[in-house]
Amino acid sequence: MLDDIYTNGELAALYDSLNPAGEDSAFYLRSAGTPKRVLDLGCGTGLLACMLAARGHAVTGVEPARAMLDIARGREGGGAVTWIEADARTLDLGERFDLIIMTGHVFQVFLSDDDVHAVLRAAHAHLAKEGRLIFESRNPAVKAWESWTPEQTARTVSVAGVGEVGVQHRLIAVNGDRVAFETDHVFHGTGKTLANASTLRFLSQAEIGTHLRDAGFIRTAWYGDWIEGPVLPESRELVIVAERD
Repeated sequence: MLDDIYTNGELAALYDSLNPAGEDSAFYLRSAGTPKRVLDLGCGTGLLACMLAARGHAVTGVEPARAMLDIARGREGGGAVTWIEADARTLDLGERFDLIIMTGHVFQVFLSDDDVHAVLRAAHAHLAKEGRLIFESRNPAVKAWESWTPEQTARTVSVAGVGEVGVQHRLIAVNGDRVAFETDHVFHGTGKTLANASTLRFLSQAEIGTHLRDAGFIRTAWYGDWIEGPVLPESRELVIVAERD
């Protein structure tokens, strides 16, 4: 089941304002390099996919949530990207890519070992020889969820066509490597509140490395930030660059 933040049109419309292009986008653009065939798994509203296409890459964006794809297709530059509504775990496009990316911590929505294996195997099957898979996951050692309280996360964003929206997160439970939380969205113009329940999985560097090897990836580089620094105990991100043979 997909979260409402992806499937509810009112919430999908907030996504870009809540998740604007930043250091992570700059890292992916830099990593892509010269024009190549790029597959964006879990492309969301297509912001990064369109930025890549504008730089000359041949981009395919795959997203299971139609509300997100509707935004992607309608955005400026959206006509330069091939958009596909599909599940990354069962993807079979019959073609190969030089680079596959999974951004926005989308890797963490795959909650079981079977799901993780399926998406990594699908990525491996769609990579050309010596192709790369690049994605990121939050470092569980930092326990970012401990700050997911209304007091520490409350903010207000201004969304074109919508107005001001207040957003805050609330931790619900930690069960092993799975973290459940809720997000409140308060539309100031109407007073309407929409709550979304989410669960994310926090895998360690060692666990992700094992999954990558099991999926057939032979070389992996790890970074702890978006400027390619080393992974340290206090690194908030695990940024992974995995190569196939």
